[in-house]
Amino acid sequence: MTEGDAARLRRIRSLALALTVLSALVVLVSAMMRLDGAGLGCGDWPACYGQLLGREPQALEFGIVRVFHRFAASTSLVLGCLLVWLCLRPRPLLPAIHYASLLLLLMLALAMLGIWSSDPRRVAVGFLNIMGGLGLVTFSWRVVLACNRDGFPVSELRPGLLLHLGIGGLSLTVMFGAWLGASYAALACTSVPDCDGAWWPAAAGISALNPLLRQDAAPLNGDAGGVMLHLLHRYLAVGTVVLLGTAAVRLLAGDSHRKTARMVLALLILELALGGLMVLGGLDLWAVVAHGVCASALLAAVATLLWRSRLVRVEGANARTKLAGARRHSG
Repeated sequence: MTEGDAARLRRIRSLALALTVLSALVVLVSAMMRLDGAGLGCGDWPACYGQLLGREPQALEFGIVRVFHRFAASTSLVLGCLLVWLCLRPRPLLPAIHYASLLLLLMLALAMLGIWSSDPRRVAVGFLNIMGGLGLVTFSWRVVLACNRDGFPVSELRPGLLLHLGIGGLSLTVMFGAWLGASYAALACTSVPDCDGAWWPAAAGISALNPLLRQDAAPLNGDAGGVMLHLLHRYLAVGTVVLLGTAAVRLLAGDSHRKTARMVLALLILELALGGLMVLGGLDLWAVVAHGVCASALLAAVATLLWRSRLVRVEGANARTKLAGARRHSG
């Protein structure tokens, strides 16, 4: 690698790191605005929760918080365009350009989605906003990883199946959590680990998964749809902890994975604890925000673990190819 290539990688990595931090701030501020607007932590909680669903959309006043959110989002878009440009010139940097392009496309999609975001009754729009915010952090961090050219030892444990199943479980867990928040179903379940006596979702709650759902009132305690969302989210979370936790524990044996595996384990435990404390604490605003921010950090940590596992497999294949070539040459 030439000095020019190394300097280019450093510039792209620094810009991607700045975008990751900025994206995390956007997720944090967006969560605060959305949850505060929903009535979480309001004076006469929980009576005030979801009251904005029963009337026509009105502009909510957030003052300096909204200004900061718009400034951060606009700055992120400008930096995203610059990141794509740096990854393209003088020649495309693979695979960083793929993640940078996806990041920019996601930013543009979220900007377009803002046209419909003023109406909180559109559950799908709220869901896409939440998932999009998490995607901003993940894709930004993926660019950072793609700029890391450091090698890793070949002799590592590689529980690929467990890791991939855990990532699938984590994705579904996050999606159900986002849908739960977007549909204002927080009050449908107020106990842990059961839902006020219910341990299994009822078939009557399937309507809560309707992608065209329009929520005109917050589901009350015991609502079949809300209970289904809560229980599915919780069971998937437990399964994810088991799968990802086992994969991370197995990867602790390898020097190159140890730090990331520990981070994944710590974030899994923290996320599970925050979920329980959030319900037991009466859905405190800051606990719910922390739960969402921790989810974005967990997604980034899991992406790092997956990236390093792939690097190990690639380096292992390269090492075997070189060894075979050396043997042919010596023969």
